Amino acid sequence: MTKKIAILGSTGSIGTQALEVIDEHPDLFEAYALTAHNNAELLIQQAIKHNPEMVVIANEKKYEQVKEALKHLPIKVYAGSEAISQIVEAGPIDIVLTAMVGYSGLKPTIHAIKAGKAIALANKETLVVAGELIMNMAIEYRTPILPVDSEHSAIFQCISGEPNPIEKIILTASGGPFRNFSLEELKHVTKAQALKHPNWEMGAKITIDSASMMNKGFEVIEGKWLFDLQPEQIDVVVHPQSIIHSMVQFQDGGIKAQMGEPDMKLPIRYAFSYPYRLHAPNAPRMDFTQTTQLTFEQPDLKRFRNLQFAFEAMRTGGNMPCILNAANEIVVDAFLHEKIGFLQMSDIIEKVMEKGEFIAKPSYEDYVGTDAAIRQLTKELILN
Repeated sequence: MTKKIAILGSTGSIGTQALEVIDEHPDLFEAYALTAHNNAELLIQQAIKHNPEMVVIANEKKYEQVKEALKHLPIKVYAGSEAISQIVEAGPIDIVLTAMVGYSGLKPTIHAIKAGKAIALANKETLVVAGELIMNMAIEYRTPILPVDSEHSAIFQCISGEPNPIEKIILTASGGPFRNFSLEELKHVTKAQALKHPNWEMGAKITIDSASMMNKGFEVIEGKWLFDLQPEQIDVVVHPQSIIHSMVQFQDGGIKAQMGEPDMKLPIRYAFSYPYRLHAPNAPRMDFTQTTQLTFEQPDLKRFRNLQFAFEAMRTGGNMPCILNAANEIVVDAFLHEKIGFLQMSDIIEKVMEKGEFIAKPSYEDYVGTDAAIRQLTKELILN
């Protein structure tokens, strides 16, 4: 029996690589449902190739385009964000890969958990915004959450079958394209520079987050919830080679590390096949005659303040990580549209964290309200 997989965000970097994994193992996996936000053209191509049971285009203006292109195929076509939340509940689906960008991944993940679907989690904002809510629901509905981020997959692989408690985790960061830039140089960073990551090929939003180290900050918060840790049990170290994807330290001082060439197909494949590892003859192999140095540095929290903000939000708890995420989504969009500078993103986020209404014990409705209010506040601060 093949596992039927719903890919939320099939046209993004993770989604397209997930489809490649499915192509490599057609006897094991089937693309049952595909969704995209705006890229109707690629969604149509994917649907024609993979013939899923259903597709959803979130941008309702592109519904007719998708429906017309697929009218000769037995594929159900839906539109709108609400449809994405509904299709994940379909009975045959075994795994939901949440590869949507940002806050938009939260609601479909909740619906998938309630429907008892295994979650292959690539949307880190889901746990950043509402980690306590999501993990409690996963326990209640006995739904496995399998991390797809390379760092959290590395931790997951290190503790799989390990009976001993974690003393701490060490998340590795490449340092991004501006690791050696001074503050003065960071003032003049351009969008084009920020979109050139040295090691990974990712979508625009996550690439900017990586350059500002907000991505690593989000991973810190995500790690707290995934592995039930306290803030002091999470460290970050800059590892420019991106060969060690993360590490776990145990109470005897021993450390396990998961290593490999930068390749997102490995964590995707592992999440789909867990607890088994699939033969992947075309996957890159380490050559230690060529990789002769592994170096490590402490992150500079004065130059990359977003990482510090994430630790502060995690320690504060409540809806503060939700505030952080909403502000970040707006400032990244503003930077990509060249409305603000690279360092201004952090300046505005700091102000929003000071001004946003704090809620210590938020409900789902509180998260929704916080997200909307903080987006508006952030836009006002950008204009002023």
